[in-house]
Amino acid sequence: MKHIRLFFITVACLASSLASAQWQWVDKDGRKVFSDRAPPAEVPEKSILKRPGAKDSSVSLAPGTAGLANAAASAPGVAAPQLSGVDKELLGRKKKAEEAEAAKRKAEKERIQIAKVENCARAKQIKINLSSTTRLFQMNEKGERVMVNDATRASELQRAQSVIDSDC
Repeated sequence: MKHIRLFFITVACLASSLASAQWQWVDKDGRKVFSDRAPPAEVPEKSILKRPGAKDSSVSLAPGTAGLANAAASAPGVAAPQLSGVDKELLGRKKKAEEAEAAKRKAEKERIQIAKVENCARAKQIKINLSSTTRLFQMNEKGERVMVNDATRASELQRAQSVIDSDC
């Protein structure tokens, strides 16, 4: 019977020590506060008395860094992760988007250049045809074949020359 009683007393003591607060600090009214959560941001560093996992209460760490420091202390040879403040995945996506945009602009420039070359070749051929002394015919809106007069020939020559000047 004594052994059972001693066993329960030992279990009760262990349970109470496990349930003890991990954080201790003095609040603004001078009272000690015990909690399993970090103190609020407005609690000054000097008022924090005990941190979770700290064997010595004189260890001074910022409230947000205690978890990292304890993880590094509990695993020898493992360094705490270095936070650079730069999201590499976001930078990668941004770079890909910029490359895609540059490729799109390059393709558009190439398309415009090809169209200019084709327009230039067509305009040169039209100028050659209009400059000849042979009779030229056009189709009117009724589908009939009509001869091109000198005024129309001159305006078409001028139009072909402006295309040549701009695209060639």
